[in-house]
Amino acid sequence: MFALDLTVRTNHLDLTHGYFNPGALLMYVPDCCPHPHRVTIVPPDAHWQVATALPAVPEDPLTFVAADYDTLVDSPFEIGIQRRMAFEVQGKPHEWVIWGDGPIPAAELVADTQAIIEAEAAIFGGLPYDRYVFLLHLSANGFGGLEHRDSCTLNYPRLGLRSGESYQRFMRLVAHEFFHLWNVKRLRPKGLETFDYSQENYTSCLWFCEGTTSYYDRVIPWRSGLATPQEFLDLMAQDITRHQTTPGRLVQPLAESSFDAWIKLYRRDAHSNNNQMSYYLKGELVTFLLDLKIRAASQNQRSFDQVLQQLWQQFGNPETGYTETELKGIIESVAGYDLSDFFHWVLETTAELPFAEALEPFGLELTTVPGKWPDLGLTVSADRGHWVIQSVTHGGPAQRAGLEPGDELLAWDGLRLREGLDDRLKYAQPGDVVTLAAFHQDVLESYALTLGDPQPQAYRLGSVAQPTASQLALRQGWLG
Repeated sequence: MFALDLTVRTNHLDLTHGYFNPGALLMYVPDCCPHPHRVTIVPPDAHWQVATALPAVPEDPLTFVAADYDTLVDSPFEIGIQRRMAFEVQGKPHEWVIWGDGPIPAAELVADTQAIIEAEAAIFGGLPYDRYVFLLHLSANGFGGLEHRDSCTLNYPRLGLRSGESYQRFMRLVAHEFFHLWNVKRLRPKGLETFDYSQENYTSCLWFCEGTTSYYDRVIPWRSGLATPQEFLDLMAQDITRHQTTPGRLVQPLAESSFDAWIKLYRRDAHSNNNQMSYYLKGELVTFLLDLKIRAASQNQRSFDQVLQQLWQQFGNPETGYTETELKGIIESVAGYDLSDFFHWVLETTAELPFAEALEPFGLELTTVPGKWPDLGLTVSADRGHWVIQSVTHGGPAQRAGLEPGDELLAWDGLRLREGLDDRLKYAQPGDVVTLAAFHQDVLESYALTLGDPQPQAYRLGSVAQPTASQLALRQGWLG
């Protein structure tokens, strides 16, 4: 078996550990799926420990039992040299299991994890498991997370937990994957109610499965006291910036992005930004807008929390799949009015998201931070003095000039590029025509490029100049 791929969804084996996902390692035998499965681990070293959410057989601590194949493939194993930290939340056992060298702020990590668990459990009314395991791989520069029913696997840079912002980013990753034990693992769309391992499983609801989870991984830290309301707003502004500077938002509708996940999201290329929109990102912002609409209509008496609670009671707790119509119906019932036009707008079209309308009742506004230099409409990577085009913005100056991803830029108006593009752009003006020399398919070519207007560098969320009393009251009821 190939085991040289250290990601949260594959298998990895070296002299210090073995990590495997049963779905990426063990055979799928359809007739055996409903039956119990046993996995026996034979460690190559007596000091190696075994961590998994599956229970061990009482008479054999190295044999683990899964009720059926669905449970088996949803239970990764970490075997090797580990650091472990056990703790309790609401009387239930939890554990951090860490592989890899790197500084760990143990007391802070446990306390912050407990706070996140409590905040998320408060939304759904308790913890729907008997025991939960956090598996963490500290690697050179990896990043990722994968949710499971009673555990999650996280991959993070080995020095990433020692600095403020990087640590906060890690805790948002923890909040995200833990939130999935409700939203996705138990509360699932109809297309994922029963798993079909023989083919792709399609759904148009990933904007809710992943996008809503992404919104709450921003919300939960400040509810837990790990971030301030302003830090929450700053994160939302950063995400709005990513959305508004992705040309694909004007090409791919959100529902289509969800349905096309199998063939597009994880197969990115140089043109992906031009024709795709992430259902994680846009789904997060749609949930943000829905939360604001519900709060404004109810004077903060209701929020998107009540949407999650109703969905949990009706579909999540009994683990019955919901349809897209049922999902929209519960959101409308909490909002208290018809949202048909809104859903069509944000899910089925590529119209711009209505941020101003949603923010106005709270006395907030979105402002643009303009770019410093004229626009080239491309991004480059630097490799030992070689400037290679990574992406070209659709309809931008570079594309109109004929440049393509993979072209190597050599000179600007006859002078060799040594220090990069910003050094030249800061002396230029929009409308200037510059001559770029580049290798295109190994052929030296010359391109006349007309510089465009500076593009938005960032978006910021802030208060309007003179908020009204009602706006301040709504904002305080939301953010405290």
